[in-house]
Amino acid sequence: MSASPVNILCMKWGNKYNATYVNRLHSMVSRNLSRPFRFICLTDDDSGFNAGIESFAIPEVPVDMNEDPEKRKVQAWKKLLTFVDPLYDIQGTCLFLDLDIVIIDNIDCFFEPEGEFYIIQDWAGKRDKGNSSIYRFTAGKLGSIISDFCDNRDSLVKKHGNEQNYLTDYMQEQGTLKFWPDAWCLSYRKQVLHSNRLARWFFTPKKPETGKIVVFHGDVNPEGAIVGQGDRWYRRIRPAKWVADYWY
Repeated sequence: MSASPVNILCMKWGNKYNATYVNRLHSMVSRNLSRPFRFICLTDDDSGFNAGIESFAIPEVPVDMNEDPEKRKVQAWKKLLTFVDPLYDIQGTCLFLDLDIVIIDNIDCFFEPEGEFYIIQDWAGKRDKGNSSIYRFTAGKLGSIISDFCDNRDSLVKKHGNEQNYLTDYMQEQGTLKFWPDAWCLSYRKQVLHSNRLARWFFTPKKPETGKIVVFHGDVNPEGAIVGQGDRWYRRIRPAKWVADYWY
């Protein structure tokens, strides 16, 4: 019996990332997912998308989901809009992927564990929190989180600071929170780069021997990793040319 189709979701808004990131994510998924899937991008601009990529407008809700220029704490809260019910005609299992990730191995395993909600366990010492670069849910099953956010936006932003802390706490309260195995999702900044900033000037980042997806959270994205571009001159990193072997 063939596996049931699944949904791969991503989001693109503003000008931080262009269509290249969406196209390359679609290409990586196509090479590394064995089961049938829909690839869907929620976006404010679908120009330049390759064939095979479906696009829908980012859903609207009765509160502002944009970044607060004063508090700078609402930047990624739009991700919560993946839980809108209904989310167009999308049904079944959904795996959300950030645009700035690199898939280095088959990702069928992300659809195998049972459970309502999975997310990355944070690498930065807050092991009770999640990183929302990769999470899985069922379309239309968690719409209550949208109502909660719309009713309590200001207090939730103040309390949690970012959407992934809120998302983790909310799912914990619902009894649905589960974390991916640590070995599946690797942080480029925390686990691939040398832990000593000075050493990064001299030691080339090596491809991980294990892992399914490398997550580029923070200031270095896949493009920067390939050429060795740090976010400051004194935070130089050496080029990781192996990233280009997967990010295409």
